[in-house]
Amino acid sequence: MAEPFVSAFDRARTVRVGPVEAHVGQAGDPAGPDAVFLHGNPDSHDLWSETVRRLPRLHCHAPDLPGFGKSTAPRDFDCSLTNLAGFVAGLLDGLGLDRVHLVVHDVGGIYGLAFAAQHPERLRSLTIFNTSFFPDFTWHTIGKLWRTPVIGELIMLAAPRWFFVRGLTSDSPAMPVAYANHAFDVFDRWSTKRMVLRWYRYMTFSKRLPGWDTKLLEATRDIPKQVIWGMKDSYVPAATADRFEAPVHRLDAHGHWAMIEAPDDSAAWIDALVTRADAAAITG
Repeated sequence: MAEPFVSAFDRARTVRVGPVEAHVGQAGDPAGPDAVFLHGNPDSHDLWSETVRRLPRLHCHAPDLPGFGKSTAPRDFDCSLTNLAGFVAGLLDGLGLDRVHLVVHDVGGIYGLAFAAQHPERLRSLTIFNTSFFPDFTWHTIGKLWRTPVIGELIMLAAPRWFFVRGLTSDSPAMPVAYANHAFDVFDRWSTKRMVLRWYRYMTFSKRLPGWDTKLLEATRDIPKQVIWGMKDSYVPAATADRFEAPVHRLDAHGHWAMIEAPDDSAAWIDALVTRADAAAITG
């Protein structure tokens, strides 16, 4: 029998951000540097468990994004980039955090990078896993299907566990099956699936992103940042990694979910950047 999934998050808080009740998993040293981890689709805060487990000196905060995991969201949740950035700002305010080390992935990348573009003064460092923030990004096959009315709903209703698990593990073959099954359990509720359809149908990159990409690069030019990229990603082109104007750590054998496939490397790179950024802040 496969080992069960065990979360590294040993405590949690609930933070009210506008109409959202945000569940925030927490782990690590409460006296350590504050790091915020934003997951993507179809995940929850537990995506970061194996990486966070290897970062005991940090105070790690990982919210479930609106409508995901244990976080609520209204049916008419505003998916605009301004509101996504505002959600992150409100979350930090609710947690009592001023400046943080931010780590983002996939959909969480859109939230976090929109926040970075508008509030660079609140970042100590920025780590970017596989995501896009550029107007020329075109949706992958499953994204296009989700964006299609009726077809998207039918896929969400009909997709069984084996199809979901195979989708995750085929792109990231080193992903533990226990995590993929846990992700299905968390994802398999209509409120989450409805949020995914709403978000994907709103997020036409050619319409929503123009100007935000250049604003992000300008805003974060002097912030310590890095990219960690699973090169076997079948959802986001590998060339995207080089567009964030930051050093890139490439994981050639891993895919879209590199943080759970290669947690040792991921944690080591995050810890190294946090150390450099905090040292530079002290000497600066």
